[in-house]
Amino acid sequence: MILRSLSLRTLLLLAIGLVVVLALGLTVTVGALLTRREVDRASQADVSHQANLLAIREASDVNPFVRLQKLRPSLRRQGDEVHVATLKKPSRYVDEETLARLRAEQKVDGTRTIDGTMFYYAARPVLGKALVLVRPKSVASDSWAYVNRLLLAGLVGFLLAVLAAFGLARAIARPVRRVVDATRSLAAEQSPEHVPEEGASELASLAASFNHMAAQLAKARAAERSFLLSVSHELKTPLTAIRGYAEGLSEHAVPVEEAAETIQREASRLERLVRDLLDLARMNKSEFSVHREPVDLGVAAREAVRRYESQALSFGVELGAVVREPAGALGDGDRLSQIVSNLVENALRSTPAGGFVRIVAEPCAIRVEDSGPGLQREELPHAFDRFYLYSRYGRERSVGTGLGLAIVKELAEGMGGTVEVESDPGRLTRFTVHLSPAGAREAAEPADDILVRA
Repeated sequence: MILRSLSLRTLLLLAIGLVVVLALGLTVTVGALLTRREVDRASQADVSHQANLLAIREASDVNPFVRLQKLRPSLRRQGDEVHVATLKKPSRYVDEETLARLRAEQKVDGTRTIDGTMFYYAARPVLGKALVLVRPKSVASDSWAYVNRLLLAGLVGFLLAVLAAFGLARAIARPVRRVVDATRSLAAEQSPEHVPEEGASELASLAASFNHMAAQLAKARAAERSFLLSVSHELKTPLTAIRGYAEGLSEHAVPVEEAAETIQREASRLERLVRDLLDLARMNKSEFSVHREPVDLGVAAREAVRRYESQALSFGVELGAVVREPAGALGDGDRLSQIVSNLVENALRSTPAGGFVRIVAEPCAIRVEDSGPGLQREELPHAFDRFYLYSRYGRERSVGTGLGLAIVKELAEGMGGTVEVESDPGRLTRFTVHLSPAGAREAAEPADDILVRA
């Protein structure tokens, strides 16, 4: 619980500080032990060397052990003491084991405890006597002063490490804090500032991902606002007409036949608009299922002709189908019928009397062509945007709700296909839906039912 209440910067600082302390403690401890062992070895070697020199000197002196007395003060100043003992019996500085080795003319080196004091010890046989040189280990313990210097250096290193850790923790935590602040602004439906993409690669990637998400969310919110405004406008227009004619009818200001015709026409438009909105809502909520299976596009083309033949006759428009066998594809028969119906309805509404609407089915593609006014070049990229064409031609042409082509695009992509439009205004406009080959079913889809995700 305590760790959860700490900031990332504090946790990083504590973690790095702990690592530094452990590393420093381990370094000082191991270094002290190794140095102490080296000091012991060097001190023992020095005592042994001094004992060798004294033994050689006394063995070659005319008056052995006489001048040794004069050396004692200088030896004492460096912490050494020299003693001469007999080899006939054990003494304070020569025990029985050492006595036996000296009698055998062997050198004896090591450490000994004499009267409770630990000494570096070196004994040499010289002219039937034992020359013993000792140095208290407490003298060598002065070398431990280096530990204090090592600790001081370690403390300085620790402080430097703390400063470096603070800077590092700040450098790591600052980009994360920026993302956190920007996320809170985003959650509050505010427009967050662009998060700088800096720092380590992972932090820069985090900032880049957030910026991308914020941009996409901003686009989605803008599209949602635009969509709601468009829907509100499209709902307001027929409702205003219905209300106006209803009031005029109640005041006997307009003929009953004219009011009834207008109210019926606007109510039908409202019904189509609500139906299209419901279809889009289902697709946006991933509730729009698509059953992918081999379908015959020729059958869909001929059924569309039979369905709209009488309507085309009433409009004075020639409606026909051209099927180039085999016209197979992978798709959903019901959704394909809805696509063709939307395209044919749009074509019939916009094509003047004496024109034609043609449905062309071929392998993996179905196309609806008409001789209507068509679209300008700059309008083609927006043909499938919701309400785009209605907002441009709602007063000039007989158009639908403004959602039909958007639904066509959603359905085509839901079946794994695409839709495109080509137009030569006044001569030929062509909407083409491309689908996957029927033989690609097994490779493309392990399951039949998928959900359209808009």
